[in-house]
Amino acid sequence: MSQRVLTTESGAPVADNQNSASAGVGGPLLIQDQHLLEKLARFNRERIPERVVHARGSGAYGHFEVTDDVTDYTHAEFLDTVGKRTEVFVRFSTVADSLGGADAVRDPRGFAVKFYTREGNYDLVGNNTPVFFIKDPIKFPDFIHSQKRDPFTGRQEPDNVWDFWANSPEATHQVTWLMGDRGIPASYRHMDGFGSHTYQWTNSAGEAFYVKYHFKTNQGIRCLSAEQAAETAGQDPTSHQTDLLQAIERGVHPSWTLHVQLMPVAEAADYRFNPFDVTKVWPHRDYPLRRVGRLVLDRNPDNVFAEVEQAAFSPNNFVPGIGPSPDKMLQGRLFAYADAQRYRLGVNHTQLAVNAPRATTAENYGRDGLMAANNQPRYAKNYEPNSYDGPVETGRPLAAPLPVSGHTGTHAAPQHTKDDDFFQAGELYRLMTEDEKKRLVANIAGGLSQVSRDDVIDKNLAHFHAADPEYGKRVAEAVRALRED
Repeated sequence: MSQRVLTTESGAPVADNQNSASAGVGGPLLIQDQHLLEKLARFNRERIPERVVHARGSGAYGHFEVTDDVTDYTHAEFLDTVGKRTEVFVRFSTVADSLGGADAVRDPRGFAVKFYTREGNYDLVGNNTPVFFIKDPIKFPDFIHSQKRDPFTGRQEPDNVWDFWANSPEATHQVTWLMGDRGIPASYRHMDGFGSHTYQWTNSAGEAFYVKYHFKTNQGIRCLSAEQAAETAGQDPTSHQTDLLQAIERGVHPSWTLHVQLMPVAEAADYRFNPFDVTKVWPHRDYPLRRVGRLVLDRNPDNVFAEVEQAAFSPNNFVPGIGPSPDKMLQGRLFAYADAQRYRLGVNHTQLAVNAPRATTAENYGRDGLMAANNQPRYAKNYEPNSYDGPVETGRPLAAPLPVSGHTGTHAAPQHTKDDDFFQAGELYRLMTEDEKKRLVANIAGGLSQVSRDDVIDKNLAHFHAADPEYGKRVAEAVRALRED
């Protein structure tokens, strides 16, 4: 077999890839050396802007198989038949650190699933926790700034982290999750995933239901203690990536069982707390889990940059039968995620192989822009409506319309009878065993005791006390003991 010939990007053969062209032996280099200039220029441009959040990630391909009939609740095509399989790509990630951060850290994990359905790509973008720190997207940039590197010190500062939480009591529930035993997963395979937000399903009769997604790991939950995580991060900063890659390569295919909670739309208005508040869970006794199907990952990407770093997810990528809810955080993400990808990857990022539809073809009038590759037939029109057999609208909405009323303005979320920021955090604490409580208290005190201002510490202690008096008392005692050392 003859060897392949190395070429420049324009296809010309390269004579020498070991030595630059120079003006005589030992002389200065020549600007006419196309191969040298092309290599250096491309090297300078290898990196693209990293994600502001969820920068450090891993991914894999697989499939989703329907195991239970849910056609009474949604007419989504990829869920309409038991046994139907849909190709998927899943990206896992840490949230706060940069692309070079370690995997084994105390941080929520992203859990993003791209379903390549026959009606277009459906992106379900969630986390490994069922709740989040805040409930309004206008606070999101401030929250992330408080958790990332300080602009002066260049490191994550306990003062910033806990000051934001002190002034955001709605974060108490998620802080209790994060500081508990599930705050540091042992691997991506050994954690659950959640849609976190409330979404909407619509059936073929037009009936609408609000839905929450739960992906339950079939490998079992495994987590690391703070000490184990520190050791793991030091030995292999890419521990989660290593585990996922090696498991799939040796034929151990991780899987999750998808369950949903379903709430008839009519019940939302009078539910005892706001069902669209992402800082709260729906108790399973009110809305039991219903099994839907099985998610399996069985193929690693061939190129991490092309298929993981350039993978673009947006929660506004819906398909018929699935839509949004009035969840404020979700509504903000419907814009922010797609806009982040346009910034990072360009307006034509949906044409990249990992992001393009696979079971159907995108038909629209988007043209041009950086890296445009959607060549159209000669004389194809780039406007609609037209008289030249171009793609046309269906007239069928993807989901049921959301009712609205009242006046525009910056409104707080409507209050339900049992809305507060602390009850569910207390419920979570009271579910824990004594050993789990001890570790939770130690994790919180370890960070809170490093805060320099007493008033910030006191505000946070008040949140834990409001969740459960014992919870608050034990954290206060642990913080005091550490500060006295």
